[in-house]
Amino acid sequence: MRLLLASSEVHPYSKSGGLADMVAALAKALGRAGHEVGLVTPLYRGIRERFPQLQRLDYFLEVPLGERRVQCEVWTLQPSEGLTVYFIDRPEFYHRGGLYNEGGADYPDNAHRFIFLSKCVVHLARYLPLKPELVHVHDWQVGLVPLMILHQRWHEGWKDAPRTCLTIHNLAYQGNFSRAEYSLANLPLDYFNPDGAEFWGQLSCLKAAISYADLLTTVSPRYAREITTEEYGCGLDPALRARQESLVGILNGVDYDEWNTTDNPSLPFAYSVDRMAGKAANKAALQKELGLPVNPNAPLFGSITRLADQKGVDIQIGALEEMLAANLQFALLGSGSAEFERAYADLARRYPNKVAITLGYNQGLSHRIEAGSDFFLMPSRFEPCGLNQMYSQRYGTLPIVRVTGGLDDTVTDLTEDDSEANGIKFHEYSVRALAKAIRKALVLYETPALRTKMQQNAMRLDFSWKRTGESYLKAYREGLNSKR
Repeated sequence: MRLLLASSEVHPYSKSGGLADMVAALAKALGRAGHEVGLVTPLYRGIRERFPQLQRLDYFLEVPLGERRVQCEVWTLQPSEGLTVYFIDRPEFYHRGGLYNEGGADYPDNAHRFIFLSKCVVHLARYLPLKPELVHVHDWQVGLVPLMILHQRWHEGWKDAPRTCLTIHNLAYQGNFSRAEYSLANLPLDYFNPDGAEFWGQLSCLKAAISYADLLTTVSPRYAREITTEEYGCGLDPALRARQESLVGILNGVDYDEWNTTDNPSLPFAYSVDRMAGKAANKAALQKELGLPVNPNAPLFGSITRLADQKGVDIQIGALEEMLAANLQFALLGSGSAEFERAYADLARRYPNKVAITLGYNQGLSHRIEAGSDFFLMPSRFEPCGLNQMYSQRYGTLPIVRVTGGLDDTVTDLTEDDSEANGIKFHEYSVRALAKAIRKALVLYETPALRTKMQQNAMRLDFSWKRTGESYLKAYREGLNSKR
């Protein structure tokens, strides 16, 4: 199959969250499976310097953007079998300090930046020799692609235009802009209506994709159900219910080439499900690295997260306030809300022998926290899929999760199946419920035989991208056969 994927971020070139990991792993898995795969993403500042093997494509790309005509260069890289990455080089738009924002404020020209990206994707889909059968877009930043392709099929003579697939990674991020920004799309106003790209008088890039893509997917089966409800639908649940027959939840996979415990340059000690001694050694090394007392008897709780309301940070801080009197340690890697950053820094100041806080992001440290922790906290208010709980499981670190989205799909509690349990779940979104789950973990830590059995269950789970890629291919075929 000939496929073109599009995303505003792709690991290892750019990353703000799990979107980058997912798109990179899916593209690699599809290429390895024998398909011809292209992937379009911006050339952000610093990529060319970090990847000097990039080559400029001898190709002229110019598209209208409102009243302007905007040109760009296209650079390419072939990082793995069957995969070509196409980088859109427009320094005016992408050579900046952040991907979407700086200092907590979105760039004011994000509509220009990502409508332009969408137009480049469509242009490449139409004129590259690849001639994709299906274009797969990810999140709002490339949300106008399905509408633009349909418009060119219906009105501009693109008779063999590809089918389109949208994956919703997080419905809360919608790409909503003023009505005036719709003119940047150079599309008739016919599409700016409540059944199309209009959302409460604004342009919604994500709603446009929901309305016009042939196939809709999201990143876990439970989240696919949740987003059709008023509670989790972020105002778009009516549009999603209208497309429910075209919506499927496919659980994200894990790139085990990177996230493994046996051949990992980020870990000081290797270990496996059959040889676990290295996990204890990684814990001691992590405690030393973070300035915590090296104490094998103190259960270590890890967290790698954006410091945002969605991630349950408020109840996590409250539960830690309640539980830090107990014999435990806590390590956080993350950044986000200044209020939450200050709250965690205050915890570290008051409990220097129990709390270690690293603000920002460090890929190597993320692996060491996953490997060195005994438990991993993910008390999300909502979680479309989540990846860290699956990384934790492969690393023998038991996740503590709230029952929502992909967290529910991937973690099994003792109360659900005591022979296959691989983590701890709680339901109520409250400090009390999370503190109770932490107390369960402390009891489990003092029950070595049961804890080891749960670690082994977790490490033997298979969330490989081979399985996930096959699910996407099945969905693609359904999309190709749709009658839209």
